[in-house]
Amino acid sequence: MRLDGKVVLLTGASSGMGREMALLFAKEGAKVVAVARRKDRLEELSKEAVELNGEVTTLEGDVSKNEDIDKMVDFTMDKYGKIDVLINNAGVLDNFTPVGELTDELWDKVLNINLTAPMKLMRKVLPIMEEQKQGNIINTSSLGGLHGGRAGAAYSASKFGLTGITKNVAYMYAEKGIRCNAICPGGVETEIMSQFQPSEFGMERIMKGTTNNIRSGSGKEIANIALFLASDESSFISGDTIVADAGWSAY
Repeated sequence: MRLDGKVVLLTGASSGMGREMALLFAKEGAKVVAVARRKDRLEELSKEAVELNGEVTTLEGDVSKNEDIDKMVDFTMDKYGKIDVLINNAGVLDNFTPVGELTDELWDKVLNINLTAPMKLMRKVLPIMEEQKQGNIINTSSLGGLHGGRAGAAYSASKFGLTGITKNVAYMYAEKGIRCNAICPGGVETEIMSQFQPSEFGMERIMKGTTNNIRSGSGKEIANIALFLASDESSFISGDTIVADAGWSAY
């Protein structure tokens, strides 16, 4: 098994890409602490993991709260005594809102969850990984963190920032045995889109650039990339952004 014995702390685990990561990682031998806000979804995840003979421990937590960030890390350390892999997967959209329509509340919410929370989790986990002399961080970024016309202003800013901090952590901690990479998906079919109420103007502008998008991806496809990055097979890869978009951005 590709992750045999590794301890993985995963946020945004109750649905979509995070759920698929939790199940796949457990199947590959990892001990997964799966964090999300929705208790009912976490219970469903636990049951499915048991059916796969995988070890997934679920924990209710909100990455926008400092006390919950501390709880996630402390819980994992108390239970397993180490953290091999941190996956910052929790995130929110911004409804394709352009700057002219952007409220302070939406800006603060998106930046807090998509960028500040991953920074705080990395800040909490890095001393542990330094002491272990090894560690692996995977951040779920986006094509919106590489190109300016794939999302609204707040989401784009948050994911550009996440891509940047990924590279910074990879360089700063390379000699400590710690790797850090980002996955940048294009369109992925996840539940997050079901509650989408886009800005009419933002939607109109963004859709003009989607004509070359061959298809949307699945959560399982992104989970497979995360599995590779979490495994020792990717040991020479750090500070990179792995684009997964079926060639959409190649044009």
